[in-house]
Amino acid sequence: MTSISTKWAKQIKSLHLKKYRKAEQQFIVEGEKAVLEVLASNWSVTALFATESFLQQHPEAASKAQMVQACSSDALFKVGTFSSNDAALAVVAIPQWPAFREQSQQWTLVLDSINDPGNLGTIIRIADWYGIEHILCSPDTTDCYNPKVVAAAKGSFLRVQLHYADLTERLAATRLPVFGAYLGGENVHQLQLNEPGGYIVLGNEANGISQAVGQFISRKITIPAFGSAESLNVGIAAAVICDNLKRLTAHC
Repeated sequence: MTSISTKWAKQIKSLHLKKYRKAEQQFIVEGEKAVLEVLASNWSVTALFATESFLQQHPEAASKAQMVQACSSDALFKVGTFSSNDAALAVVAIPQWPAFREQSQQWTLVLDSINDPGNLGTIIRIADWYGIEHILCSPDTTDCYNPKVVAAAKGSFLRVQLHYADLTERLAATRLPVFGAYLGGENVHQLQLNEPGGYIVLGNEANGISQAVGQFISRKITIPAFGSAESLNVGIAAAVICDNLKRLTAHC
């Protein structure tokens, strides 16, 4: 089976790092399902490296890439981040999203210093599940094109737009309700809503919502505990909060 050229191998490995993704305006997508989703989208796939089996099963999808090369699963493993990959790896151009515009009738997630790539990918997937199209991120939140984020998002990165900005400036200018997830606050199961949208702020895994962002929270909310766990993973908390707010929105 064909190996990946030294030039491309170096290029792909460089895209594991944020500074090179930013410089090249490219990122990598790995695994059969995620690669097929990106090929089916209108995103620009610069290069596709795939096993003969993948190319034989998906010739039409593969034709969407600007360059296609057959290679072994071992070659994919050597340049990628997966512990095994017997399908494909795509080099994809980072899209240029339009500037964020406030959504008065929709929910927007706000992430204050979310550091773990797995958590960010999970939150993107949750947003996609609940029809939330935009996520505002603090500049120090993990890069959404980190390979671990892309893997955890399971294709949802194609449908949810992430915007990195100064959260204090954004929240200071809004008239919409700003809900913040805290250990103490209004019970999310018993909330009453006056508007069918607003902002949902989730804080850092270890420290919660920062004081700078916290001053703009109009309603502190909490997920009630029925056991003795100290806290919930931020991804799980995001799912519970989104589920309750989306359910309540139907009654606004």
